[in-house]
Amino acid sequence: MTNTRTALAPSLLTRLQSRREARKQTRQLARELADYDTVSARLELDMIIARHSAAEAEQVVRLLQQQDVARLTRRGH
Repeated sequence: MTNTRTALAPSLLTRLQSRREARKQTRQLARELADYDTVSARLELDMIIARHSAAEAEQVVRLLQQQDVARLTRRGH
């Protein structure tokens, strides 16, 4: 039993660290995408995204959609 717990602890720690790093990278990407806040900048970004497959662009598109909803919510629409 102790050997199982000892083996799981480093694995769990590694997974938690990986998830933490992934969240950190997602927050950084979200901040960078938020800089595309004008119509022309967003159109430029949309053209860049269109050159990639849906699978490749999925995370970026999802973050942009979340930012759009947040922006509309703040405006009261």
